[in-house]
Amino acid sequence: MIAMAASKQDISKWDKFQWRRKMEVIGNADEAVIATGPRGEIEGICQPGELTDKGRETTFALGQRLRHLYVDQLGFMPRTKSDAEDMYLRSSPIPRALESLHQAFWGMYPASARTTNFLSPVIVTRAFADETIYPNEVNCRRFKQLSTDFAQRAADKWNNSEEIEYLNKLWSKWMPASSPRIAVDSRPRLSGITDTVNASLAHGPATRLPPIFYDEKARKIMDKITVDEWFSGYKESVEYRKLGIGALLGDIVERMVSTAIGGGWRMETTSPRAGQTGNPIKFSLNGCHDTTIAAILASLGGFEAGKWPPFTSSIAIELFSTADSHSIASSVDASEVSTAPAAASPSPKRSGFLSFFIGHPSPSQSQSSNPREIVRKPLDSFPESAKRGLRNHYVRIRYNDDPVRIPGCAAKETNHLPGDDTFCTLEAFKEIVDKFTPRSWKKECLENIDEGLFGKGDREKMQAGY
Repeated sequence: MIAMAASKQDISKWDKFQWRRKMEVIGNADEAVIATGPRGEIEGICQPGELTDKGRETTFALGQRLRHLYVDQLGFMPRTKSDAEDMYLRSSPIPRALESLHQAFWGMYPASARTTNFLSPVIVTRAFADETIYPNEVNCRRFKQLSTDFAQRAADKWNNSEEIEYLNKLWSKWMPASSPRIAVDSRPRLSGITDTVNASLAHGPATRLPPIFYDEKARKIMDKITVDEWFSGYKESVEYRKLGIGALLGDIVERMVSTAIGGGWRMETTSPRAGQTGNPIKFSLNGCHDTTIAAILASLGGFEAGKWPPFTSSIAIELFSTADSHSIASSVDASEVSTAPAAASPSPKRSGFLSFFIGHPSPSQSQSSNPREIVRKPLDSFPESAKRGLRNHYVRIRYNDDPVRIPGCAAKETNHLPGDDTFCTLEAFKEIVDKFTPRSWKKECLENIDEGLFGKGDREKMQAGY
């Protein structure tokens, strides 16, 4: 059953239009044939880009885990809600990301935890041309060039390797005649074969390929090569980080800094009423992608395991404050989900969640008269009073519930919480992210065109510790 907005006679009001979907395919004689599932189902068949039933189950379970942690254990979020105005819900335009966001929210706040007069939550989306919640190859011309160049480098490196030869011995007989050998840039590409293998393995016997496709050694080889193809650029190029994920991380840091020195982050889109900025945001949940998660980890130096994020992964970006031991904020991110707390605590391929929980500063905390004037600026332009506020806050990242050690935070004792180098001072975290936060993402997407794998000064920046 699918619901969508539809008008009645009074076009100023909208109601839900319930409908059922069946899909047609073209048969052998060019006739229309109703598509069926593995058990003969004729309704609820997924199209590419939509969430499967298994995906709904796992993302709903993620929402339940978020509720257990942030509602039941920490008491940070209320047990029952009448609206979601203190939450920032955002999704990429990809259907499975939005559907994943729905499931995670329902898992965190099921019907029993919402009042009868609960207001429909606001979900923020962007046009594809403005989307930075995943590495946007389609609409960032320079990033497209860089990703193509790094992919070609991977093809040159791996196509004649022993690893690729092993894959061909197992699977080449299933390749089309037009592209008989498996390669990084074959048709289908190795990354596409990897997706097919992983997705079929996740969904049980009805979707399984021949057993040879699940050879353990082969799957490790695929993972190593595709991770190198897609994510090595974040480790080697400041420009790759900046255009691929820098705008999103800049947004995250802006919200945290607004909380630390400005009394909380607010946004007009979180309020259901036009012209109002709504309540300070405590919790943000974003439907993003596996490419989002890996890009964040690799850009911050926390992707040492080097494995492609599995389905329904999550990354939490948490903000803690020493000024108020009762103020907690957190954020969870995943190829399927992401989050973050504050207190003395995605062409995209898979859907995911990115959520941020941002706590309120204590009343005694120093606040700028107009914090929005400074929060997005580089740290070196901050007044000393604002920097002191950042030093009283700590950022921790958890990837699939395990704390992530960020080298730039762990390197100096003044950059992290004494005794635990997984808690980075907000000052140090902002300084790291500032190095690859674009001043104007759209403008910089059109710079350095045709400069090759590394733009002007890129290698020098990396050598200087960026």
